[in-house]
Amino acid sequence: MTHSPLLFDRALLRARLDRAAPGFPAAGFLKARAAEDAVMRLEAILREFPVAVDLGARDGAFARALALSDAREKVGLLIQTDLSERMLAGLPRGDGDGLRLVADEERLPFGDATIDLAVSTLALHWTNDLVGALIQIRRALRPDGLFVGALFGGATLTELRQALLAAEDEVSGGASLRVSPFADAIDAAGLLQRAGFALPVADVDRVKVRYAHPLALLKDLRAMGETSVLIDRSRKPLSRKVLFRAMELYQERFAEPDGRVPATFEIVTVTGWAPHESQQKPLRPGSAKMRLADALGTVERPAGDKAGGR
Repeated sequence: MTHSPLLFDRALLRARLDRAAPGFPAAGFLKARAAEDAVMRLEAILREFPVAVDLGARDGAFARALALSDAREKVGLLIQTDLSERMLAGLPRGDGDGLRLVADEERLPFGDATIDLAVSTLALHWTNDLVGALIQIRRALRPDGLFVGALFGGATLTELRQALLAAEDEVSGGASLRVSPFADAIDAAGLLQRAGFALPVADVDRVKVRYAHPLALLKDLRAMGETSVLIDRSRKPLSRKVLFRAMELYQERFAEPDGRVPATFEIVTVTGWAPHESQQKPLRPGSAKMRLADALGTVERPAGDKAGGR
């Protein structure tokens, strides 16, 4: 049996999230955007979900968005989980809050076919084996259960990545990976297929956030708990000289006419269903009841014949 290589230090991720917990709401605008998008998708689905799970709830953005939507009537019990106990402890308490559970997305505590809806917004990109995590989610879903997930895509933080690599190469004569890799948007639906989901769909929301200075972006990333936790990250702290040069390059290369700098965030949202016999399936080859030529009003010719030939 083969195992996926370990890319991320999950213990460090938990520590970063614990540190970010008190100030997360002030920097949670991307989480809120992804959560609102997930709720909009639920609004268009005509069915109910008696038991739902929000994986990586952070500050409860999905629960808040759901409470403001007509879709709230479709969801029964909502279980909010997070790797960070401090994140869950900071969630507001009130009637109908559901359950809170400290859980690792790599080792889900749910039995097979026990939930109807699984949602995860901007948390699964830190899993070492993303397909393995998706398989666990699919197994936890009842037949015809729904998964809605949002992950950061490959174009995320492209400006910062370029500036850091160029600055470290220029100052130190070599560069190390300082920004975590993200899943390619074009492969997102394929990941769900590999995990056994039916009817997978993926789309991309590319967000440009503008800052007065690149340092403000770094402050936000720290407040989100989104700084790098790569196992193969450089253990040598980023020197002030490299950091200042990176900020200079960021401004030189990407500043807009008003002096502000953009930061790109690519949010890839995927939906997939746990397989069920009632779901629509593709027709078998050769099972069509009408010829394409008849539908188009043309004459069917064997392959290789030229138009107008005798």
